[in-house]
Amino acid sequence: MRRKNKQPAGTRYTLIGLGSSAQGKLDCEANLRIEGHFQGEIDCAGQVVIGETGEAKSSIRGAEIIVAGHVIGDIVSEGKLTITGSGQVDGNVNVTKLVIVEGGLLNGSSHMEREAAVQAFSKNKDKEMEKGSDKQADKSTVKKQTPRPEAG
Repeated sequence: MRRKNKQPAGTRYTLIGLGSSAQGKLDCEANLRIEGHFQGEIDCAGQVVIGETGEAKSSIRGAEIIVAGHVIGDIVSEGKLTITGSGQVDGNVNVTKLVIVEGGLLNGSSHMEREAAVQAFSKNKDKEMEKGSDKQADKSTVKKQTPRPEAG
């Protein structure tokens, strides 16, 4: 007999488990939990949890972020960032709500604004990144033209 998954769609997690490591760019529609090691960039539409055994050397963007392990990199969230008593963030944070439980560490600057301002900041960062890649593309396609001497 086959079991049906009784979890609602919103409670599914992508998991990088204890003893696992991954690197690269991670785009995630579901929630994300890291108990192993991740290096790269995380962009998650759901909740991001860095467990007590987890370590992320990455920039993280998520709807809500909970750090119980170690994050080395910047964090942007339109929601809440919680650093638990065992958590440590070495990087800058830009969030609407910040909770640091006694014992939690934040080594970096924090910037808090209302939700709309964080969304605008996030969109501006995306545009800056796109412009940077456009400029590089323009540089690679532009050839230096030297004027030809006129006959005469």
